[in-house]
Amino acid sequence: MNTPTHPIRSIAVLGGTGALGGGLARRWARAGLHVHIGSRDGARAVQAAAALSASLPGARVSGHGNPAAAAAAELAVLTVPFAHQRGIIEEARDALRGKILIDATVPLVPPKVMRVQLPAEGCAALITQSLVGAETTVVSAFQNVAADVLASDAEPDCDVLVAGDKAEARETVIGLARLAGFRAWHAGPLANSAAMEALTSVLIFMNRHYHSGHAGIRLTGVEQPAA
Repeated sequence: MNTPTHPIRSIAVLGGTGALGGGLARRWARAGLHVHIGSRDGARAVQAAAALSASLPGARVSGHGNPAAAAAAELAVLTVPFAHQRGIIEEARDALRGKILIDATVPLVPPKVMRVQLPAEGCAALITQSLVGAETTVVSAFQNVAADVLASDAEPDCDVLVAGDKAEARETVIGLARLAGFRAWHAGPLANSAAMEALTSVLIFMNRHYHSGHAGIRLTGVEQPAA
């Protein structure tokens, strides 16, 4: 895997015992980052960290409750269902101050997850930014990557869109996405996360309609800059 040098050395995966968080944790641990797996159940996070460490000899993986994971890392990624977004952020908010928080939240409203249902605030990422406050920089990414793609050790064949109000923070997240093996792209301000979040429902529909499990997106007509 092409793993460009990047200044971030540790990352907290809040909700890291789920499919999305677990897949990202595995890819970043394999790439050499110290991964702090967070969960509402700290014991479950410790178990997940032990299992990941056993499968990746030499990897640096730790398990914690979500607030402790956020405090231990340079940067965090939120990978929890929309229904748990507010609660997880509120308990980890103090530990996130001064850091980048990557938000992968998708505002799915079961059972109609194949229908776009964006919140009144515009998108989940804007809700996250309002909850963490101005001292934390929210960058939106990874909504359109299937869990089984993340779980595979194969090179992914889909792209990651990255939205945020600060270009430097977007660039940091793009570097982390590339470290995980993805092509990643600047996708504009945080409000543009609405398009990324909405697209997830489209991909879920396509997976169901075409009997797939890994529909994703791939950009054409634009060249990926050199790492």
